[in-house]
Amino acid sequence: MKAFMSRGTINFLETLERKHANIDFYFIASNDGGIAYYENSSKNIFTAGQCFEILKSVGKLSKEGYVVMNHLPVSEDSSSTFEYRMKHSDSGIEEMEGFQAWRFLRQEKTSKYVVLTQWKSFSDFENWKNSDQFKKAHDSQKAKQPSYFMDRPFVISGHMHEKEE
Repeated sequence: MKAFMSRGTINFLETLERKHANIDFYFIASNDGGIAYYENSSKNIFTAGQCFEILKSVGKLSKEGYVVMNHLPVSEDSSSTFEYRMKHSDSGIEEMEGFQAWRFLRQEKTSKYVVLTQWKSFSDFENWKNSDQFKKAHDSQKAKQPSYFMDRPFVISGHMHEKEE
């Protein structure tokens, strides 16, 4: 399964939905502008956007909620170790109140990754960040800085865009 993401203004991105009624888009109003996201087996309709392989998927995305996307550039020689660790980690995130979805994505033809989480609300995400489960899931990062990051990771977050009727 693949995921596709493109950025632009929400107004422009929503025009894509009218052109491609058969695609189930998710629109995010983020701290970095608007983002259109969708998942399917192969069809990329974006002329400017990113294509990802979905390496692990937990939960069901919703048209409502709060989204956090951690962008993680990883060196090629460390990517298999990083993928294994992420695919086999048990963070307990799906038991957290307000959890909706989690995606582990690898950008095609690169060793750049995105960890996408979706929550019912910003406060649910904050509760996760302050939980024992979060501390346990990120404990290995406290011991030493991972050598597999080749550039600075960054975070994009935002709320699912609610269309004006």
